[in-house]
Amino acid sequence: MQTKEEQMKQQYINPLIPQRADPWVYKHTDGYYYFTASVPEYDLIEVRRSATIQGLGTAETVVAWRKHDAGPMSANIWAPEIHYIDDKWYIYFAAARSDEAFNHRMYVIENESANPLEGQWVEKGQIVTGWESFSLDSTTFEHEGTRFLVWAQKDPEIPGNTNLYIAPMSNPWTIQGPQKMITMPEYEWEKIGYLVNEGPAVVKRNGRIFITYSASATDHHYCMGLLTASDTDDLMDPSSWSKSAEPVFATSETTGQYGPGHNSFTIAEDGLTDILIYHARNYKEITGDPLNDPNRHTRAQSFGWNSDGTPDFGIPVPDEES
Repeated sequence: MQTKEEQMKQQYINPLIPQRADPWVYKHTDGYYYFTASVPEYDLIEVRRSATIQGLGTAETVVAWRKHDAGPMSANIWAPEIHYIDDKWYIYFAAARSDEAFNHRMYVIENESANPLEGQWVEKGQIVTGWESFSLDSTTFEHEGTRFLVWAQKDPEIPGNTNLYIAPMSNPWTIQGPQKMITMPEYEWEKIGYLVNEGPAVVKRNGRIFITYSASATDHHYCMGLLTASDTDDLMDPSSWSKSAEPVFATSETTGQYGPGHNSFTIAEDGLTDILIYHARNYKEITGDPLNDPNRHTRAQSFGWNSDGTPDFGIPVPDEES
């Protein structure tokens, strides 16, 4: 288990990348770290890569895709994730219409190039789910030969904003129904401002599958919860998933980090140390809608594991001077 003192001795200077929310870092077999995230203008998807995590902050940025002028995928491009599946690159993201700017759906683009900063990104279309309703934050993982999708969606029959769902996939842009709900906002810390469970990310370790997710409004109340299942359980059975009663990563007044969440996982340059990638602000008070505040910065920190095999994320580390 990593002590708080050890955790404070960061190998990375934070913020890692200013004004990049919903960050996703993927370490590929070519040794590079690939990065994408929401940009403040919400109008495009960018990709960058670096041989080191710290180097992502100054790496060349390539625009992979831009929003449409009208119709589907024409507004509020949110939370892209980059994955490498069956020798191709995929980016999952959410987008709305310019005439319905907050009625998102999930989409996928594909690139056959070895380097996703090159080549052409092809639209594979919308991920069709059980409802035609607000949906976002799709992530994917493979387990025991089956690829799964986990995402946030509004069930028209359930009060609130979004719950988390899981379904197996027939290919990287198609789910095989029926989808199953694995969590909905139920604790008070999940229902501040909005009833939200979103931003899932998966890490497998110690015979278990962990899914972190984010909850509540995107101000200083934003925080992370944790779902856990045994890697021998039926992942499509909602009863296989247990849920943390308290946040596992939250605002720290001590370190001056507010609203940490929407994370991803990667491995440090040593190939051993687990790294949490997330966004947070370094101030509490926000004027206007938090979504219009651009200063959710990408951050990175190492984390350890408790004696019972669960992740110990500790607290968000303070900003450092470069």
